[in-house]
Amino acid sequence: MSYRSPLLSRPGAVEASEPDAGVAAHFGDPMREQRLLARGAAVVDLSHRGVVTVAGEDRLSWLNTLSSQLLLDLKPGESRETLLLTVQGRIEYDVSIIDDGGTSWLIVESFEAESLAAWLASMKFMLRVDVADVTRDWAVVGAAAPQAGFEERLAWQDPWPEIGAGGYAYTGIEEPSHPGRERTWFEYLVPADELEAAVAGRDLAGVWAAEALRVAAWRPRFGFETDDKTIPHELDLLRTAVHLAKGCYKGQETIARVHNLGHPPRRLVFLQLDGSQHTLPARGSEVRLGERAVGRVTSAVQHYEMGPVALAVIKRSVDPSAALLVVDGEETYDAAQEAIVAPDAGQVVGRPTGLLRGPR
Repeated sequence: MSYRSPLLSRPGAVEASEPDAGVAAHFGDPMREQRLLARGAAVVDLSHRGVVTVAGEDRLSWLNTLSSQLLLDLKPGESRETLLLTVQGRIEYDVSIIDDGGTSWLIVESFEAESLAAWLASMKFMLRVDVADVTRDWAVVGAAAPQAGFEERLAWQDPWPEIGAGGYAYTGIEEPSHPGRERTWFEYLVPADELEAAVAGRDLAGVWAAEALRVAAWRPRFGFETDDKTIPHELDLLRTAVHLAKGCYKGQETIARVHNLGHPPRRLVFLQLDGSQHTLPARGSEVRLGERAVGRVTSAVQHYEMGPVALAVIKRSVDPSAALLVVDGEETYDAAQEAIVAPDAGQVVGRPTGLLRGPR
């Protein structure tokens, strides 16, 4: 059965399209909603998100063996991001994880939850873990600042763009200037039957507002910036979701080989789009350098300050100073690119080894 949030009954609510169907794209005034959200004065209904729980004594050591992030030292209330990879190092699941001392809570995209829970259940063997898909019982509420009245609720805080222990940055910029530092992000877990009461009296923003802030922060999203060939290096996800010095896990050889010896074949870029068309290109629109196709738009949004902007994944070899063109059917958009993953990311001089820690 498809999900439909009770908050879609609010005046002005317009439902989002897939993969965010079931919650509001906006509540009648998208730009105002962005401003309120950016100030921490509104919350976003993300109750369509998937939630999987892993309980039991062995949960953290077990999840640690399966995923790209070090989870053995995860303390109650502490947030991490971790990836589950294929043997070839491609991203299968991108997981936001928080532990409450007895249960690990995994927040994922709506289309990930069922298959993730089934795969985890198949990997239990004789370990003391209990996996459950609790998506229907729990709702997620997003916010760009801590919310008064939510202090007792379990909340995942996005680590982006901090370079975690064992992480590494593939950007070519000075870290203090990373635009992600202008965005904080929290995802609160709320019992589904308490959702309406939890947000009563609060301004609501739709997922369009959350997406605009995400794109402006260069934050990749699973199912948008990823496809079935994506490796973490292409999206700069080694900074938050990979620990380069932890024990073995599926896909680790590719992570190490690309990091130490080669280049990621593609790279994430931020695009400032020509706004004269008053429209946005669709996800999947072709990015061209001259007449040559070099990539695809992965997210396109109307930002309340910058206007039309986008994220795209393009070939690593594209000159980072080159002007690009986005083509969506009969519509074309001039696009100025800003490198998120540096073209020479695989040739950083003096790369440290072992435990890596970025600025705090």
